[in-house]
Amino acid sequence: MHKADIDAFHTKSDKLDPEKYLVLHYYLETLVEPREASAHLCQEMSTAQWSRVDVEEDFRSLFGAKVVDLEIMNDKAQPSSPFLADLMGKPYDTVYAFKATIWYPYGNFGKKIPNLLTAVCGEGVFHAPDICAVRLLDIEFPESFLADFQGPQFGVEGLRELLGVQDRPILLGVIKPNVGLSPEPFAELGYQAWLGGLDIAKDDEQLGDVEWSTVEERSRRMGAYRKKAQEITGEKKMYLANITDEVDRLLELHDIAVKNGANAVMVNGMTTGFSAIRMLRKHAQVPLVSHFDFMAPYIQLPWFGVKDKVFTKLQRMAGYDVLIYPGLDSRLKVTEEDVITNAKVCLGELGGMRKMLPVPAGSQWAGSLGALYKMLDTYDFGIVPGRAVFGHPMGPKGGATSLRQGWKAVENGVTLAEYAKDHEELRLAIEMHT
Repeated sequence: MHKADIDAFHTKSDKLDPEKYLVLHYYLETLVEPREASAHLCQEMSTAQWSRVDVEEDFRSLFGAKVVDLEIMNDKAQPSSPFLADLMGKPYDTVYAFKATIWYPYGNFGKKIPNLLTAVCGEGVFHAPDICAVRLLDIEFPESFLADFQGPQFGVEGLRELLGVQDRPILLGVIKPNVGLSPEPFAELGYQAWLGGLDIAKDDEQLGDVEWSTVEERSRRMGAYRKKAQEITGEKKMYLANITDEVDRLLELHDIAVKNGANAVMVNGMTTGFSAIRMLRKHAQVPLVSHFDFMAPYIQLPWFGVKDKVFTKLQRMAGYDVLIYPGLDSRLKVTEEDVITNAKVCLGELGGMRKMLPVPAGSQWAGSLGALYKMLDTYDFGIVPGRAVFGHPMGPKGGATSLRQGWKAVENGVTLAEYAKDHEELRLAIEMHT
């Protein structure tokens, strides 16, 4: 690449209109020096050829992505993945590791998530010349871009109003056994958990619309039990129906579930696509809840893929009210910093959109509440245990009761062990987790 062409993809941020650009942050490992490698990246991800043959023109000034900053981390590094470096098919002695801040003119594709992702983590990025490791760390969106996105319809405040819960975390529970039960025994388990104090009983992410448990029948039975639980407890309850399916069935399944008494629906946006969620958001009558299926292949390598906070922003923009995401559990392979960062993205400012409830997931129980409350410094979060409720020795009612007792211990400023002395459900929950 000639020096003049490299220079054409580099500039200073004060030379650009911030309302016309997305700010992209990448981690890169390259076989050529950073200035050239990042120019290659900009070329491939925007105007790969910027003029016609024998025509005096140059599209780079308006349509070219621009490198505005490079942070060199190491210029004598071994590659994080020798396998990827070797796949480049050329000998190398030096691997450059650095962070690049790139401004991308979003007029190239418009305010559309599929086209956005095609540009910022598509072929042009992950197959750019001489770049062996790529990770998209973050995207900053200008107000002009965010203005087209509805964001959550209910958000944290709306969800709390629907449930009548204002001063504590939201208690979700995944009904177990998660796959195999016919609708009646499945609904009975949800009913018992609601009686014990669960706010939201939910389908597992693997349980969709199947012959042996259709959304039609399951939502009808769960809807009836939800209303019965509300009458008995005097509390508002929620059934979260999983309607993840082929995109052309999402609106139909939403309508079936809501008609039968489901008052929230879960759709995995990573498999259906965030554009499908934007479509559903325009139609939905109830809160939309995300699950993190198919996210791990993108987020778990620290030097390759996409940082999870990027997906958190996109899901809030697409219209989710609740985000279930990987929490503090060794099998989920995330850090405390990741859990906190994603919660802040859910609850922080984003173009005036409503806040999205963060629900860090992973083998949770009554003891998780205090730890998350301390870590996140807010009770605007949810937990979503499975076995801690539905595998409790006293059954789902006892398991859900133990969650309420766990939060009471936090409110009263006493240890779980101390509070458990007079609360059998919590005592047994502690025994399950020691």
